[in-house]
Amino acid sequence: MIDTVTALDTNVLLDVLVEDPQFGEASARAIAEASSSGPVVVCDVVVAELRPFFTDDAELERFLVETGVQFDPVSLRAALRAGALWARHRAAGGAPRRAVADFLVAAHAAEQAQRLLTRDADIRSLSLGSLEVVAPGP
Repeated sequence: MIDTVTALDTNVLLDVLVEDPQFGEASARAIAEASSSGPVVVCDVVVAELRPFFTDDAELERFLVETGVQFDPVSLRAALRAGALWARHRAAGGAPRRAVADFLVAAHAAEQAQRLLTRDADIRSLSLGSLEVVAPGP
């Protein structure tokens, strides 16, 4: 059986971290299920977005280890794809304030994983090829 790499968006990990009453359990369950079929990863953007919720770097690193999450940096190919996705979004009249970070998370998953766990409807609406995009929910 071939492993399925699952990338996580920040919102899914925050659900678990802050024990969100609406999504916490569903997100924890989705991460556990993903772990049973292969590696679970986060990219640079997710680590940067999570960092303010921890007192220091070591605490964040412990959380990732305890959650079974590996760090997988954005590749050049994924960064280029993120730029292309953002350019298409802007050309189509998309909001200029929409963060490029969302496109980096999406492109990282599309290029370096087979599945993305996110509750971000904007990411779920992108054309990401064969990437399976899953929204954990109650």
